[in-house]
Amino acid sequence: MAPNETNQYMGIVWLLQHFHWTWVGLFAMDDDNGEHFLQTMEHLLSQNKICSAFKARIPQDSHWDKLDDIFLTFSNFYKHFGDKKAKAFIISGEALTTAWLRTSLWLGDNEVITTGKVWIMTSQVNFVSASVHRGLDFQMFHGAISFTIHAKDVKGFKEFLHTVKPHWTQGDGFIHDFWEQAFDCEFPNSGQSVSSDGMCTGEEKLDSLPGPLFELLMTGHSYLIYNAVYAVAHALHVRGTTRLKHRTMVKHRVVDHQDVLSWQLHKFLQVISFNNSAGETVSLNNELEMGSGFDIYNIVTFPNTSFQRLKVGRVDLSAPEGKEFTINDDIIVWHHGFNQVLPLSLCNNGCQPGTQQKSKEGEAFCCYDCVLCPEGKIANGTDMKDCSRCQEDHYPNKHKDGCIPKTISFLSYNEPLGMSLASIAALFSLITVLVLWIFIKHKDTPIVKANNRDLTYILLVSLLLCFLSSYFFLGQPGKLTCLLRQSAFAVIFSVAVSCVLAKTITVVIAFMVTKPGSKIRKWVRKRMTNSIVLCCPLIQAGICVVWLGTSPPFPDLDFNSATEEIIVQCNEGSIILFYCVLSYMGLLAVSSFIVAFLARRLPDSFNEAKFISFSMLAFCSVWISFVPTYWSSRGKGMVAVEIFSILSSSTGLLGCIFAPKCYIIILRPELNKKEHLIRRKN
Repeated sequence: MAPNETNQYMGIVWLLQHFHWTWVGLFAMDDDNGEHFLQTMEHLLSQNKICSAFKARIPQDSHWDKLDDIFLTFSNFYKHFGDKKAKAFIISGEALTTAWLRTSLWLGDNEVITTGKVWIMTSQVNFVSASVHRGLDFQMFHGAISFTIHAKDVKGFKEFLHTVKPHWTQGDGFIHDFWEQAFDCEFPNSGQSVSSDGMCTGEEKLDSLPGPLFELLMTGHSYLIYNAVYAVAHALHVRGTTRLKHRTMVKHRVVDHQDVLSWQLHKFLQVISFNNSAGETVSLNNELEMGSGFDIYNIVTFPNTSFQRLKVGRVDLSAPEGKEFTINDDIIVWHHGFNQVLPLSLCNNGCQPGTQQKSKEGEAFCCYDCVLCPEGKIANGTDMKDCSRCQEDHYPNKHKDGCIPKTISFLSYNEPLGMSLASIAALFSLITVLVLWIFIKHKDTPIVKANNRDLTYILLVSLLLCFLSSYFFLGQPGKLTCLLRQSAFAVIFSVAVSCVLAKTITVVIAFMVTKPGSKIRKWVRKRMTNSIVLCCPLIQAGICVVWLGTSPPFPDLDFNSATEEIIVQCNEGSIILFYCVLSYMGLLAVSSFIVAFLARRLPDSFNEAKFISFSMLAFCSVWISFVPTYWSSRGKGMVAVEIFSILSSSTGLLGCIFAPKCYIIILRPELNKKEHLIRRKN
């Protein structure tokens, strides 16, 4: 008839989880039942991430031979009450367990009463005291939570208690002994006057007894006995009815139950189902248990050593899913020491958001240190065991307790750096156009005609396009701009460097054909320069076609390079082909530099070799520095480095090659004459 104890243990675990209590003390009797309770609860608590602060065993001995043994026992037991972190104590025992606890505290000091504890009691623990304990204070149990076997008020039960008298049960000493203990009196012997002091009259009223000595309410145990008696009665009735059906004579309808053995009622008990006077259905479940569950009561004590039970919850595993455990927090009265604030029973007060738990070596898992989340991770709740990373488009805030959306980042025209680079590119584009206009206007002068003016025009146009190609790198990258920015820049620069190489070779060949009997005269033609200017860029264009055809660049989002930004960039696709493009351009530049360096001392009034040497030296220096700087930069910095390299190398070519000529054309026109050229040659 009694509900399964496992349901009670699970109810205790649910209660602890409900209030987030993870550091609790366990008290149990020092016997087999107490050991079973401790082992079962330890297993359940560990499974549900709850730790036991201690396990205390209550001695069974009620008296000792030596006074020292008494105080030593209570002293060892009392030390557990001083645990300041454990505010919740779970007690499993028997009827006199609470009296034992009250006595142990009476022998110690009252600190535990003033600071307050939450006592969680199993259904076996009873608040009813023997008369010898009636003077002990109940205040320590104020706010306790008690699990009791489910019970309901039975109609007429209180009225029945009012009429109970000790003379009812002649020959049964239970009422007689109970009456003497409850009313602290003795029944007179034969011949003794009933009016003597301390004598029982038999007319005492049970409702005059305080709650700790006798409760007028129907307790869970009494309710089980009540249902058990009626269950047996119904089983006997079913048995008798079944037997009558097999009889043929009415005169044998009177059924004698004297010969019924207990085991013979089992099959009848399994099938009975009836409504008791409390309005509840009594029947056995599939496991042959009542399955009535447990009620949860809050104990409210009063200074006159009385108390009141307030029903605050229920544990019923037969209830629908999610409703097996119910509790009403609002009506719970806590111990005075908590000032009606929800008690905390934790080994740690909890890790704040932004921190995570770190286990302490050699201690229970409920005891831990709180450490800051590592870089890039957050903890947006309390008592987080591990910090977590934000989504890739978010980043941790300053306190590491939340995520902030990342901003989209690219080198735009609106910011100072992008505006400055765009302005520089526009300025040098205008300067290049101006130089081209000057050379076209003075196309018939010796200084323009000296080194193949067609190459000069092509070089200036390619430099103009180089300056303009930097605009492909500004603004938000798109599919078209990613395809064009590297390939267009590479081909245009290859044209420019090819022109420089062709001009350098022209200078060398022009000097060599002035020697008598030279066999290289036939090469001094436009065909050679045109071949260089056409073939070299075509090779670069071929590499770019292979690149764009196999693994072309594409717009990409970089979530990891910057903490607070999503970098919109162009993924180069094939890194190998990208470096092939740069390497080929570097090969042309180095070749031009070597040829120009070797021809720098040739005796020619308008010899460009020395200026080309300077320009190629600047060009190579820029692009040699570009590679490590490019790969050590991220986001806007990477794009800015490439734009700066394009602008600086183009400016180097424009300045070193054309600045001296513009100086002569504009400021020293007297040097731009054929006579000066002939004089210098002589």
